[in-house]
Amino acid sequence: MRVYGDVQSGNCYKVKLLMALLQIEHQWQAVDILAGDTKTPEFLAKNANGKIPLVELDDGRLLAESNAILGYFAADTALMPSDKFQEAKVYEWLFFEQYSHEPFVAVARFIQHYLGMPAARLAEYESLQAGGNKALSIMEQQLTKTHFLVGDSLTIADIALYAYTHVAGQGGFDLNRYPHIQAWCQRIAQQPHYVALG
Repeated sequence: MRVYGDVQSGNCYKVKLLMALLQIEHQWQAVDILAGDTKTPEFLAKNANGKIPLVELDDGRLLAESNAILGYFAADTALMPSDKFQEAKVYEWLFFEQYSHEPFVAVARFIQHYLGMPAARLAEYESLQAGGNKALSIMEQQLTKTHFLVGDSLTIADIALYAYTHVAGQGGFDLNRYPHIQAWCQRIAQQPHYVALG
């Protein structure tokens, strides 16, 4: 099995972390987004959307979209609740991550960390701060009640949101404002087989 990804990308890191926690053997294929690696005819033949991460299974089938990949590999493991309501709560957080968190936290990080704060994007960067802090506040509120986002066990909801949250400082977000998020990040980093970003 081959995983195409950029180790600095939060969306790719989700998959890298999941594979490590579940001890799934795979080959990592480095892809450089800024160099245009996802726009080549060869890559577009695998994923017409031209995005990473992308998983190529042993039988040649292809799976894209980070949270779909998490759901595929977490099925029937401890990272996905067997209770249907709890499973739905996991997906609730996965959708939250893609629509209410990632568009703010990840994009601000991209502008600051990847692009080095170009003047042409400073106004956009500033406009992302309120939305990102709103998302972090919602997570903080939940984590005052439970150790992880869905109860007291680690799920793919945590993996999905940890990816960009633990490096939110690289997008201008002050995690000191969110002590329960900081404690949650530490709990995730202490999991067996944990691997760091990069």
